[in-house]
Amino acid sequence: MQALTPGRNATIVVLLLIWIATALAFDRHATLWQQHGLGAITVVFLACLLKGETPEVRRQVLVASIFATIGEFIAAPLLGFYTYRLDNVPAFVPPGHGLVYLAAIAAARADLAQRWSRFVCAAALTIGGTWALWGAWVSPNHDLFGLLLFAIFTVFVLRGRSPLVYACAFFVTAFLELYGTAIGAWTWSATEPTGTLGMGNPPSGIAAAYCVVDWVALRITRRIAGRVPQCRAAIVSPARRDRR
Repeated sequence: MQALTPGRNATIVVLLLIWIATALAFDRHATLWQQHGLGAITVVFLACLLKGETPEVRRQVLVASIFATIGEFIAAPLLGFYTYRLDNVPAFVPPGHGLVYLAAIAAARADLAQRWSRFVCAAALTIGGTWALWGAWVSPNHDLFGLLLFAIFTVFVLRGRSPLVYACAFFVTAFLELYGTAIGAWTWSATEPTGTLGMGNPPSGIAAAYCVVDWVALRITRRIAGRVPQCRAAIVSPARRDRR
């Protein structure tokens, strides 16, 4: 699937990065009701971007948002993997997951990423691997949980159906997590809930979560549509051909 207008893919990615920086900066001192306002704006922003997408991509983003939101409520309030500033799940987070997922898809289908798909995947694995090794053996928290997540991420990139989407998700997620934790929008716990493995703030391999989100989104939307979504063929197949 190609962009409907020239530059659309780059526009989606740039707008997302700007919105992440703006919304999280505002959230640093926002009240609960102001967070609700950010959530409403994020929903409108996502809806506007999805107007230019195919029904298949819209379904994928919707399913990804729902699944990621369920994961948020399990991971944060229930299990305590991380804590948001107001000890809640901010209203902008559920649609924000949809934006991040859409940005990964847009980045992966861009012409530049398609031409350099093997380099993009290799860069994600190299940078992510360096981060994971540093976190596990050098950082004070000994981020073994992040190393485990990175191992899962590596399997998805090397063996999964959408390696370029996963690689692009790594870069988008790394920016989101490093920026969000740096300004205190949320904080990861020192260990995972059992207290066995240390965790970084953020864990190095957290992009693996979006690999799982993509895996679930593709399968559920395939069942809804009764066939393999055409967008998957357009996003995945070129990347797989380039890797051969």
